[in-house]
Amino acid sequence: MAQEKATNIEPSARPQTIGTVGSAAAGATGLSPTNPASPKLTTEIPVASRPPSKSNDSTANGSGASSDYKKALNDLQALYEREVQRLEQKNNQAKELYRYGLIARVDMEKSDKELADARAKVEEARNQIAAANKPAPIMPAASVNLVLSDAAWSTGNNRVDTLVRYYGNKYGVDPYLIYCLMSQESRFTVNATSTKGARGLMQLMPRTAARYGVRNPYDVGQSIMGGTRYLKDLLQMFNGRIDLALAGYNAGENAVIKHGYTVPPYQETRNYVRLISARYARKPASSMTTPAL
Repeated sequence: MAQEKATNIEPSARPQTIGTVGSAAAGATGLSPTNPASPKLTTEIPVASRPPSKSNDSTANGSGASSDYKKALNDLQALYEREVQRLEQKNNQAKELYRYGLIARVDMEKSDKELADARAKVEEARNQIAAANKPAPIMPAASVNLVLSDAAWSTGNNRVDTLVRYYGNKYGVDPYLIYCLMSQESRFTVNATSTKGARGLMQLMPRTAARYGVRNPYDVGQSIMGGTRYLKDLLQMFNGRIDLALAGYNAGENAVIKHGYTVPPYQETRNYVRLISARYARKPASSMTTPAL
């Protein structure tokens, strides 16, 4: 597949790299952490990727989606807390070894940083749960659409918002899905770097970045372009199945194929898919229209 080089990004849509936006906590994972050797996609089918239509059940009405979202957040917090417990034990052992001169200071500091990062993820999950449990504000009917289209969609930076919508329309991916994924991946932090090497707003792994012509994953325009193209290809590969596309983004498309075109049985990946899917199901009315190619 011909890769779109970074120099081909439309000048009007390609900004300079901006500063950190939002929280410094990175997303749960980057692209293909469990399968960095994902095969290259060889074709792009010019068909817009549209989410499946929803029936008029409790999820479509919002109550079921809200419950799923909160459960996913609780599961994610529990996962992070178990990781903190594991790292606390590891950190205590490292301190003991350092005391007797059996490991270097850099190893001790690395253990301290891993533990601090894990605790930050727990705190972020708690904040998300607290936000999800807050009652929705009562607003005049005339202002509802404005709040949903602006506040509910905003990453906190107009340039990022514009690029999300631009590349979503260009590649036929719902901008709100890109927004939800970006929130989980990097919390809209431009210079986010995961411990596994994923970088930037869309947390692109080096091989994936190279596949889509992203030379600088910390550049806002290049990151959103590359991540959106990858998400589009995953949606096409899995026939519009958003859950499988998200699983592929998190664990690699090979992992989805290996497990019979289902979400891989990795707890982290399953929580990742559930969390983003539940949030996406609460899609604001203003985002219901999927752009056509």
